Amino acid sequence: MTATAPDAVASTVSPVDRQAGLAVPRASAVWVLIAGVVGLVAAATLTIEKIELLIDPSYTPSCSLNPVLSCGSVMVTPQAALFGFPNPLIGIAAFTVVTVTGVLAVANVRLPRWYWSGLAVGTLLGTVFVHWLIFQSLYRIGALCPYCMVVWAVTIPLLVVTASIALQPATGDHADAGNAVARGVHQWRWSLTALWFTALILLILVRFWDYWSTLL
Repeated sequence: MTATAPDAVASTVSPVDRQAGLAVPRASAVWVLIAGVVGLVAAATLTIEKIELLIDPSYTPSCSLNPVLSCGSVMVTPQAALFGFPNPLIGIAAFTVVTVTGVLAVANVRLPRWYWSGLAVGTLLGTVFVHWLIFQSLYRIGALCPYCMVVWAVTIPLLVVTASIALQPATGDHADAGNAVARGVHQWRWSLTALWFTALILLILVRFWDYWSTLL
């Protein structure tokens, strides 16, 4: 029998087994694991730097490189502890979950769709928070935290990947509509990510151009 278009897409994005959960494509599973580990290391490093700064207010964080790339300038602001405690603690908790999920996915443990949907929603909330921090860094604080930027760099594509996993082709009622969304997200996910990063890089270049131009 000749494969239909939905079948062709289903062969690219692993099929759904309702009883065993979603079969995650190998590349996506590896990316979730890498994003979790990198984000966790960045969040833990920021937490350690914050502790050092609390112990010794004159301490210069390792990521304070120049007037623009300066973790120290960011860490002492109210925005760095929005909920009354250092923001990196949120990152440690969140990226621990992502890392464990990545390990399970790489090990071919099929987690249910509701789990991946929940992770995608949680990542979406994290992405909103990250963009609030980006706005604050660019237009209120006037400095960039390199370790924070690592978190930004993994959170955005992590959202795209988890969303594409959660929206894998389904069967049953409204499957065609759901599969159309899934195909669209899967097909354009990296183009969307590239445009997203391009916009952020341009914002950073424009905001701090007076400083960057002195380095040319």
